[in-house]
Amino acid sequence: MKWLVNICRIVVALTFIFSGFVKAIDPLGTQYKIEDYLEALSLAQHVPSIVTLGTSVLLSATEFCLGIFLLFAIHRRSASKISFAFMVVMTLITLWLWIANPVSDCGCFGDAIQLTNGQTLLKNIILLACTAVIAWQPLMMMRFISHSNQWIVVNYTVLFILASSIWSLWALPLFDFRPYHVGANIQKGMEIPEGAEQPEFETTFIMEKDGERREFSLEEYPDSTWTFIDQKNVQVKEGYVPPIHDFSIQTTEGEDLTEEVLSREGYTFLLISPHLENADDSNFGEIDQIYEYALEHNYPFLCLTASSEKGIQHWRDVTGAEYPFYLTDETTLKTIIRSNPGLLLLKDGTIIRKWSHNRLPKESLPLEKSTLGQMPEDSVPAKLLTIFLWFALPLLILTLADRLFAWTKWFRNKQQNSSLYKHLKKKKMRKKIVAGNWKMNMNLQDGIALAKELNETLKADKPNCGVVICTPFIHLASIAQFLDQDIIGLGAENCADKEKGAFTGEVSAEMVKSTGAQYVILGHSERREYYKETPEILKEKVLLAQKNDLKVIFCIGESLAEREAGKQNEVVKAELEGSVFNLSEEDFRKIVIAYEPIWAIGTGKTATAEQAEEIHAYIRSIIAEKYGQAVADDTTILYGGSCKASNAPELFAKPDIDGGLIGGASLKCADFKGIIDAWKK
Repeated sequence: MKWLVNICRIVVALTFIFSGFVKAIDPLGTQYKIEDYLEALSLAQHVPSIVTLGTSVLLSATEFCLGIFLLFAIHRRSASKISFAFMVVMTLITLWLWIANPVSDCGCFGDAIQLTNGQTLLKNIILLACTAVIAWQPLMMMRFISHSNQWIVVNYTVLFILASSIWSLWALPLFDFRPYHVGANIQKGMEIPEGAEQPEFETTFIMEKDGERREFSLEEYPDSTWTFIDQKNVQVKEGYVPPIHDFSIQTTEGEDLTEEVLSREGYTFLLISPHLENADDSNFGEIDQIYEYALEHNYPFLCLTASSEKGIQHWRDVTGAEYPFYLTDETTLKTIIRSNPGLLLLKDGTIIRKWSHNRLPKESLPLEKSTLGQMPEDSVPAKLLTIFLWFALPLLILTLADRLFAWTKWFRNKQQNSSLYKHLKKKKMRKKIVAGNWKMNMNLQDGIALAKELNETLKADKPNCGVVICTPFIHLASIAQFLDQDIIGLGAENCADKEKGAFTGEVSAEMVKSTGAQYVILGHSERREYYKETPEILKEKVLLAQKNDLKVIFCIGESLAEREAGKQNEVVKAELEGSVFNLSEEDFRKIVIAYEPIWAIGTGKTATAEQAEEIHAYIRSIIAEKYGQAVADDTTILYGGSCKASNAPELFAKPDIDGGLIGGASLKCADFKGIIDAWKK
């Protein structure tokens, strides 16, 4: 199925791209075809030309963009559904064409490829089937470019195709698939090769006798008693039709000048205007200058139009034109050049130059000595190269860069699934911390004595991690004087959720900071349980702590009942969302997370290293969901739950455990030092 979907996707995409592009670079040609359809429906007189032109541009742009979107698998669901709906409409239209035959060529590929109505219907049935397969399983389309970069392709494609149509309207189509292209000899295009198949006609005679009318073939022609009424000629077999079969030049009096003009040696200017009444007269001054240039150098200058004498006179009145006017079929003139007016330069009956009225030439030298009098050097390969450099190459470079990035990202993800890589990455990037939480223990003198002992011990044997002691409020200012805070950080066990005011007994974050403390513990399970601190209260505390440049050690964890019910993931996620996931990425990076299973605090029970690693990895994953993998990789997550010197090495060896928040074992220097030294093992 995946192969089938992607084969169908490529077939539809390439068809849409080609079909949309050849129509987009010839918006007037597509407009003429739309007007043919409206004429067949007797609606042409009710739809303004600006509407048909706008429809032409939008239709071709839509088709081209759908092709690109399918090719790159952009907005797969919507692109596939729109493509299917588009083909349903197109198939119904071509079914009508096949049955009623109102126009001989649907124009689905512009003038590049002409199909019969039957061939068009078959093509559309195949494309309809392909789009149905794609719409059925759109997500099986393999992406060539990641979702985050698709907007580049979308915007560049839309701008490119609209710019191509606008340029083709202002100048001329980039590619000319019509028989009157530069380099075509009009007379040779009108020739029928010797031996070419001739069309066959069947003649039917309508005769009358004694009030009865009957039809007779040539072989059945009756005797003289029948009176001839009429005859019908029906073509029963098509013959060879030359590429140019409807070109003629006549004077307003009906004299044919076709042979005289086309057989003339040298240069001839032909000003082409299907309808002078609708022609753009903004550049008539430049046209007059070219006419005067032609007179000066003896080059014939003719204006070919399908307008009536009234239209010709209107043009003369508006522009002061003095050049002669001749009559040619309207459809032929529209086919010759997509500009009204447009200018042709013939040399010996061969078209060597075409100009839109917006880009008329300026020349003073005789054409024989000028580059204008020579066939232009631009070629189809050069034009294709231009399109490749302006459109295909940038998308190709973007695709290669995107796929290279996706491959390296995949490789990094494979690496990050390795526990060894996680362990090495943790050691290299995340800060390792062992923090002591003294809780409500020790008087001021005992606290100072313990702090001094720790300070001297760790100065003598420098730790391989960050060390923090969080003490009761009464110790902070005194202990700060004895600590080398390059070795041991000082923190508080709590702070108020109010900035200042009449809150007797509370200690604000500003007060904590003023003692010399750097850290504060918030959200500890004992504060949540005994003092009913809610997520909203903790959210305010976190904001005030950060406002006063305190580093927050934020505690989360589940109770024994929640663990036994398997709700530990749900609990820790809710606690993070309730109090710290409101922070910006920059502020969240300042948070240290401490996971403390409530059932293991002060109970002697300890989560196994595997249990602790599992929940730590989950915590890191939800941080990644919120802030991205880079932030998650940089976030320090501590374990707090009866951690001691005996089990610390096993716990700290896990990839997602970055240290511990230590309770009772932090009240003795030797016990605390044993846990700190686990990072050296």
